[in-house]
Amino acid sequence: MGLAKDLREKRKLKTREVTVPEWGDKSGAFKLYCRPITCLDLSTLQKKHPDFLNNTTIAAMVDLIVMKALDDEGKRLFNGMEDRMDLMQEETTVISSIAEQMFAEIESQDDLAKN
Repeated sequence: MGLAKDLREKRKLKTREVTVPEWGDKSGAFKLYCRPITCLDLSTLQKKHPDFLNNTTIAAMVDLIVMKALDDEGKRLFNGMEDRMDLMQEETTVISSIAEQMFAEIESQDDLAKN
């Protein structure tokens, strides 16, 4: 058994809760969930949005949300271009707040270089 297979079996990606007050109702803020952003996620985003970590655009944030947003059962909330276009119509403060909560633990390339 190789090291990569051992690591894969040990990997447990915790689901993070993301609150969206603007999408809530009388019972409170809407909650969606996401797993941590992986190297594969970053690679996918950077193919479409070069310099994603240092120059994050609204379009890149929307793509991140489409990729990572889950319901409470772990199923994807958004799929395809239609959902992406709907999210692009949302207020920028809402999109940036969701994306910020999703990748709050990711550091910029400059920060990574300092370590």
